Amino acid sequence: MSGGYASVPYKTERRSFDEMTDRSRSFLDLMNDRRSIRDFSPDPVPRSLIEAAISTAATAPSGAHRQPWTFVVVGDPSLKARIRTAAEEEEQQNYEGGRLPPEWRDALAPLGTDWQKPYLETAPWLVVLFEQRYTVKPDGETLKNYYVKESVGIAAGLFVAALHNMGLATLTHTPSPMAFLTRILERPENERPSVLFPIGFPAEGCRVPDLQRKSLDEVMVVRDDSD
Repeated sequence: MSGGYASVPYKTERRSFDEMTDRSRSFLDLMNDRRSIRDFSPDPVPRSLIEAAISTAATAPSGAHRQPWTFVVVGDPSLKARIRTAAEEEEQQNYEGGRLPPEWRDALAPLGTDWQKPYLETAPWLVVLFEQRYTVKPDGETLKNYYVKESVGIAAGLFVAALHNMGLATLTHTPSPMAFLTRILERPENERPSVLFPIGFPAEGCRVPDLQRKSLDEVMVVRDDSD
């Protein structure tokens, strides 16, 4: 391998196909139970668990290995209240102020969502994932980042999976526009908010829509002449 990185042996275990099948089914069953929730318990969650999930997310592949993400962890009640107020102001304009086109409102209607976001204060933690449009080195030099949205999207998926794996719940909240998060959290010019994750335990009696996911045949196309 050419370039500036030294090469090291790839550590992996070659498993039997039976074991691989068992592991794949167990993980599928685990993730198939995952749901986005909007009714959180205020019960505390150790910050170490949030840090572990972020560490997992940060293992994601990224363009040119630039790792163009920043996870801002918010536990301060006053900051959470400011974020809720700002998010609701934007969302009220979306739902009631005409910013959302009719087809979008129709698509959201079965989920029963509205502009009110009390969970942004109830959940013990908020994590805001920022994408780094470019990297700023300690000496002030800037470096272009590549495939930023793709890289951050993969990291977000690993983050959600890590949280669910440990028994926590979350919601991928994307209020639009999101510039208020940059302002409230005092992030630098090179960062742009991507996803806001409220994180905690589901509230007692929490209910979620009875959604059905698309079947494998609906989401996969196989092109293999050997079949």
